[in-house]
Amino acid sequence: MMQQNYEAYQAEDQAVWQLLFKRQWENLEDKAVPELWPALKAAQSALNGQAIPNFKELSPLLQKEQNFSIELVPGLIPVEEFFALLAQRRFPSSCWLRKMEELDYLEEPDMFHDTFGHIPLLFNAQYADFMQEFGRIGLQVAHLPDAVAALERLYWFTIEFGVCKNAQGQAIYGAGILSSFGESIQVHKGQNCEFRPFLLESVLKHHFHKHEMQSVYYYLDNFQSLFGLLKSVEQRLLALA
Repeated sequence: MMQQNYEAYQAEDQAVWQLLFKRQWENLEDKAVPELWPALKAAQSALNGQAIPNFKELSPLLQKEQNFSIELVPGLIPVEEFFALLAQRRFPSSCWLRKMEELDYLEEPDMFHDTFGHIPLLFNAQYADFMQEFGRIGLQVAHLPDAVAALERLYWFTIEFGVCKNAQGQAIYGAGILSSFGESIQVHKGQNCEFRPFLLESVLKHHFHKHEMQSVYYYLDNFQSLFGLLKSVEQRLLALA
């Protein structure tokens, strides 16, 4: 089992974390779904802008609040292993942090993406249950390449790059946008991108690009709409067996 060597972080690492956290906390004030803020408050004692999170503090806090824990991984992991962790209410996170010259672009997710982008909403009970259910369905269809590809697209356009409608335009809940200064501004302004209504059939067939800002986002009517998706998804994917 991988461990975080907290003492190995240097002064620059701490400065990078503080800058990223402060910048995005302020940036998201008028851009994120309302559900983000009570979740961040619940995590605040172990996830804040003062210092890089110590997973020996953050994981037990999440465990206490939602019976979810954090599993440290070296980076991207095989999809079946990812599904298995979610099904066990364990979220995989890296513990390496980008450098100062990499503040705005990374090819592979670092711990700011994982912990600021993903972990706060796991303090929301419905969201935590949704993630576990996502993993359970993934394990059921892990032997079916087409079903796995469809689930990856669903994950991409919800958990990573999901948005909801609101009075100002779009409210962000996807971790890939929440953790990105540039992309959160792009979504908020509606520049260089298109917003489409969330139609499950379209989402499950939409190929995406990993290494650039998204040009298409699918919006839900509200954050609660996310939690009713998986029953229909499971039926569709099991029909592929």
